Amino acid sequence: MQSAEGKIGRVFMLRLEDGDLLPSAIEGFAEEKHIKNGFVLLVGGIGSGQVVVGPRITDQMPPDAMLLPIDGAHEVVGVGILAPGPAGKITMHMHAAMGRSGKTTTGCIRRGVKTWLVAEAIVYEITGLDAKRMLDKKSGFALLQVKV
Repeated sequence: MQSAEGKIGRVFMLRLEDGDLLPSAIEGFAEEKHIKNGFVLLVGGIGSGQVVVGPRITDQMPPDAMLLPIDGAHEVVGVGILAPGPAGKITMHMHAAMGRSGKTTTGCIRRGVKTWLVAEAIVYEITGLDAKRMLDKKSGFALLQVKV
């Protein structure tokens, strides 16, 4: 395990509009506000897109992502972490649960989903630590590396 202690810096409340694309809308906001590391809470509606719902074969590296489409308005709640990626661009890793008509899909929104009507987010800036995503050769993923 890696760990580092930081402090809560600024806190932002966002209203995402119908059709806003996640994760890029929040990543763009973080870039604009010079947020290097942060924590994001999301609630609202998702209307379309694809989510990663796991690797097709658990032990296969690099993993072959399984994707599920999100068709039609879904309720959503998600949590994510903001950190610079390998090229220095702020990226958000968010997992979300999306429900419609009594059925729930849970997955990573990295491939992109669009807001339906409205979504609300709280962005907590984390200061005083150095966390970034580094490319992991085995998985092919940009994994979080945490340093004091």
